[in-house]
Amino acid sequence: MGIGIRLSQRSELANGQPISDLMSLALNRPDVISLAAGFVDQATLPAESTKTALDALYGDPTAMRAALQYGTTPGYPPLREMLLDDLQKVDGLAESPSVQMERIVCTTGSNQLLHLVSECLIDPGDIVLCAAPTYLVYLGTLANVGARTIGVETDQQGIVPDQLEAEIRRIEKAGELERIKVIYVVTYFDNPGGVTMSADRRRRIVEIAKRWSKRHSIHIIEDSAYRELRYAGQDVPSMHSFDEDGTTVILAGTFSKSYSPGIRVGWGILPEHLVEAVCQLKGNIDFGSPNFSQQLMAKVLELGLYESHIDEVRRGYRPKLAALLQAIESDIAPIDGSNWVAPLGGLYVWLRLPEQLDAGPRGRLFNVAMEEGMFYVPGEYCYPIDGVPVKKNTMRLSFGVQSVDGIRRGIESLKRAMTKVLENQD
Repeated sequence: MGIGIRLSQRSELANGQPISDLMSLALNRPDVISLAAGFVDQATLPAESTKTALDALYGDPTAMRAALQYGTTPGYPPLREMLLDDLQKVDGLAESPSVQMERIVCTTGSNQLLHLVSECLIDPGDIVLCAAPTYLVYLGTLANVGARTIGVETDQQGIVPDQLEAEIRRIEKAGELERIKVIYVVTYFDNPGGVTMSADRRRRIVEIAKRWSKRHSIHIIEDSAYRELRYAGQDVPSMHSFDEDGTTVILAGTFSKSYSPGIRVGWGILPEHLVEAVCQLKGNIDFGSPNFSQQLMAKVLELGLYESHIDEVRRGYRPKLAALLQAIESDIAPIDGSNWVAPLGGLYVWLRLPEQLDAGPRGRLFNVAMEEGMFYVPGEYCYPIDGVPVKKNTMRLSFGVQSVDGIRRGIESLKRAMTKVLENQD
């Protein structure tokens, strides 16, 4: 009889998260049109810009060898300086406690930043307040650290401040205010909802977090992964810009969506009191994120290649978003009970179906849609465990990897699937 293997509690908590299964499904069924995975458009990946930056780096042997060496745990200083300068420019900030290079930490994509901050702040049983719906991958990260996730009501601007405060009051009345550690928000073209939070609402949520930090700090994690992917309208200052003393908001950013996911460079701006703890944890894990990738991204920025690439990315995504919205208007809107929000950027559209349609992984629609030739992310994956009830008649649609024609055919397949399921329910 063999010796049993006992895995750690963290390993068990990580089990059953949907993202790996969804990605495998996308890769293993090339015959099915995927409007699920949030991959970036293959055609817009910056091959030429990256070659130019690599050639420039390779042309200086000293710099090339430095890039191939270990880096520091917080990250490559010139890149961090550039990130600081860019944030000051886009948010209109002068020198302030919240925008100092010492508070910027480079990571292997923004997901590592989210993981590190969660490990530093959250003990099992602690509470994280999230939008309902919210980013499903981060829900998995939170499950892995034993957090209790509570969903807060949303509208077309994200989390509703009055509902957020009402939830905090409820938790205080239950004697658990000290368990609230984090409020998590995706402020630009929310994944999965596609909504963008107004400047006034950002200010209000920062004020709420500070006011309720009575015996300990309630931090806000602002996930700004999609900020650069704006196709219409004016930019909005980050929530971080409303944290005047720099003690509350953790800003997470990444080049994965705006430049290249393969290079894997993300970053965070942390309150001063978190920098040492995050860097100590990070140093134990990786001795610093890949130095070569950071120096490559710094060269891209230095040569002015980033902004021109962003323009190309936006030109590539605008017609795809338009095609998806037009297809939904044509094929899905006539089905009573269907509604959606037209985003101004990002990669996602959140679709609500008639209430009697279960779009979840165990509902009939998911399998019928696959049979008809498309698949999506079931919306129920995007709901926190507690708080706002899960709405199973929802789905996330992503237009990033599909062609305009593929998007149209995918929505036609979804229409056929919805019609079949609804007819069988009559």
